[in-house]
Amino acid sequence: MEMRSLQVFLSVADTLNFSRSAELMHLSVSAVSRTVQRLEEELDQCLLERDKRSMRLTPAGRTFRDYAQRALAEWQSLRGQLRGDRQLVGEVNLFCSVTAVYSILAPILEAFRLQHPAVEILLHTGDQADGIARVLSGREDLAVTGRPEPLSPRLAFLSVLQSPMLVLMPAADCAVRRSVLAGDPASADFDWSGIPFIVPERGVTKGLFDQWMARRSAQPRIYAQVAGHEAIVAMVGLGLGVGIAPELVVRASGMAERVTPIAVWEPLPALDIGLCSLQSRLEDPRVKALREVAQQTTQQRL
Repeated sequence: MEMRSLQVFLSVADTLNFSRSAELMHLSVSAVSRTVQRLEEELDQCLLERDKRSMRLTPAGRTFRDYAQRALAEWQSLRGQLRGDRQLVGEVNLFCSVTAVYSILAPILEAFRLQHPAVEILLHTGDQADGIARVLSGREDLAVTGRPEPLSPRLAFLSVLQSPMLVLMPAADCAVRRSVLAGDPASADFDWSGIPFIVPERGVTKGLFDQWMARRSAQPRIYAQVAGHEAIVAMVGLGLGVGIAPELVVRASGMAERVTPIAVWEPLPALDIGLCSLQSRLEDPRVKALREVAQQTTQQRL
């Protein structure tokens, strides 16, 4: 049984969607399906119950998921022990958004390289909303992501930054801006239902937005659901709608002058950004070392 097959299964167990796992693992949907089928044949057990509308783990699938998580963690630990000496060596797989690379990771990785020059950081970038799924699947050792609520007991989260969440409108005169300014968005009874919103299609900030709207008993008019906060800021700057994004993304986007924060009655909760990993991966000395350096670097910023 190959480690790669276990990684593919863990991704499917988390997403419960072959297409989504294929995208995350950079495989074809048929390759993901075949991997699960081979595992079921080897185990002589059905791991997933599938129909046209949904997918769920069988009892055997849940048991095998737990085994796969332990096996991957033990394999990584064994590799480290066999290759290790007094100097920490090996690889760490790290996932983050492009914005996080230079807004958050730059000082952390600089300090880590000075302390552990023989450890190679394998950096993968993409939508931060994918970070949790990639960690849970075992594909990444750590991810820079917003803290999910509730936090799974399988995950460990180290906070490194709090970024205010902004509600944004276009800075230039346009129909969207005029619609917002026609009322008082700082008022508790402002009617958001006629305002076109550009929102995250998934992830922690989508949950923040949905809860924010629910507290107003409002049904937002969704213009678009997109991947990545950078795309949201760009679309707002083009006058296509109102959007939400972390302040650090707005500052780093190059579009800060084309969007305007809206003063609202109840601000969105700040986004708690940090390093997320499986609890079981904390035993790996490389993962532990990177978390320690991140914590030290964060404390020096304060």
